[in-house]
Amino acid sequence: MGNIILLAVLGGFFYWIFKSYSKYTAYSQEAFKNFAVSKESLQKSDLGLFVALVAKVAKADGRVDALEAELVGIMFDDISAIFPEPQKTKDILKEIFNEQKDRFDNLEEIAQTLGNAIKRDRAKQHQFMGFLIQLSFVDGEVSKSEEEILATIAEAFKFDPNAYHAIFDQFEKMVHNIKPKTNVSDAYKLLGVNESDDMDTIKKAYRKLVREYHPDIIKSQGKDDAYMQEATAKTQEINQAYEMIKAHKK
Repeated sequence: MGNIILLAVLGGFFYWIFKSYSKYTAYSQEAFKNFAVSKESLQKSDLGLFVALVAKVAKADGRVDALEAELVGIMFDDISAIFPEPQKTKDILKEIFNEQKDRFDNLEEIAQTLGNAIKRDRAKQHQFMGFLIQLSFVDGEVSKSEEEILATIAEAFKFDPNAYHAIFDQFEKMVHNIKPKTNVSDAYKLLGVNESDDMDTIKKAYRKLVREYHPDIIKSQGKDDAYMQEATAKTQEINQAYEMIKAHKK
């Protein structure tokens, strides 16, 4: 049960944010209104490079699990919405993700390129690094390969080791403090479904709630860490209820 509950953590994606500027608008429709959407331009952009790193962390333990895939998909929606031609952007981001998830030979190169691009922006560094740490916890524990990839990225970012461990330790503590629900009727209530509903109906309700409460990497700009903690905790609660219902339905 513990591992099932902890599947809720991703990111939940999608994300740990430190305090930023009161008007932090680096990622907005206005900022990207003149962006020429192409695979080459997206691959070179901050967000395209970030998606490549997300892919490597997600696949570090050998597979991209269901919750990771769900949250990564929502992340694609969040990011693509700020670009011209959102559907084209989303398709390209998926392509970048799929190409990069099985490649680890270029990890350091991509991390250094992104690190150099954001080296003067501590808010972005915390935003990106925090999400990647969250992603590594989605299955309940951080594998050796995930730790190695995170360490490589942090070094390439020239990320403050104390800040890195503070994020890591705080998120680890949150995960360990998750309290499992014991009443399946409460799980049905949380998802807003009935015990008589079929799994297709329940899954639709679950996905709708995950989308509603997921930590949004774009909208989280300028918000403090309490916003992200609340969003992450709600995502955990939703996923816990869904996993309990799936087990009950078997």
